[in-house]
Amino acid sequence: MHKIRPFSLALFCLIVLTLVLGACNSKEKADVAKENQSIVETRTVEDEFGEVEIPAKPQRVAAIYMEDYLTALEVKPVVQWYHPAWGKQDYLKLDVPEFDITGSMEALLQAKPDLIIVDGAADKAKYEEYSKIAPTYRLKEEILADPQAIVKTIADVLNIPDKADEVVKNYQQRITTLKAELDKSVGDETVAVVRLNVADKTLALFGVKNRYSGYIYTEAGLTPHPLARDMTEFHEILSEEAIPKLDADHIILFPSNGTWESEENQDAIKWLDNTLWKTVPAVKNGNVYIADRTYWQSGAITANLLKYDDLEKWFVK
Repeated sequence: MHKIRPFSLALFCLIVLTLVLGACNSKEKADVAKENQSIVETRTVEDEFGEVEIPAKPQRVAAIYMEDYLTALEVKPVVQWYHPAWGKQDYLKLDVPEFDITGSMEALLQAKPDLIIVDGAADKAKYEEYSKIAPTYRLKEEILADPQAIVKTIADVLNIPDKADEVVKNYQQRITTLKAELDKSVGDETVAVVRLNVADKTLALFGVKNRYSGYIYTEAGLTPHPLARDMTEFHEILSEEAIPKLDADHIILFPSNGTWESEENQDAIKWLDNTLWKTVPAVKNGNVYIADRTYWQSGAITANLLKYDDLEKWFVK
């Protein structure tokens, strides 16, 4: 039997130790390289306020009031926008934590976004506040009235431009088909979009430039009532003297907050029983259409498609 000499055993142990240390060192280097790679993988883009460095492939995205566009792009946001009075975008059916934009940033901090996207509601001060949490991209003012441009921009920021091409193509096909159908069934009959302001029991008429409902005219081709057509503001409160002038053939109506079933809205809804409202031609002719506030008060791409489903249901024979 051969005996292992002490010198040989020591040499053998040294070799094994060297191999182990080498393997550990290689793993450490790989981990560092991987970490450095994740740090390096950023790119610089230009938003409303200048240049901003963002992740090349963001994984945890918060899009404040832009969740609609993320959903269209099949990206799940880490939080959903919420307002105590207005609620949230229920039509998206998101199962993610709520971020109360009137409160603290705690919910947003806990969500640990690696990118935040905001729209025109974020001024420079709010933008800087978001930027302390994660790199923040503010959409450019010039595209805020164009949902197709917005979805393309957000997709580019997320580094998934091909997905936006698909979304826009489907959106345009929907518009083309619906517009042809509405031209046959509605023609030149006029349409008005009205909001019942439940707090003060007033009516607000939405104009053609409104970023929520104006698309039913500019995209779907419906004819706005002259009061809406000539309006320079997004919306205007109708005085009692102006209500009889709202002789649109069709009126789309929704409440400012909550739903038609919300207990706090019932007193305001009774206002619609008054004689003044009942003299409006569309009311007398049964051409008032009750709408879901959550997407009729959003101009995003998914919300618009839901509006177009409503228009088809109400108007296409």
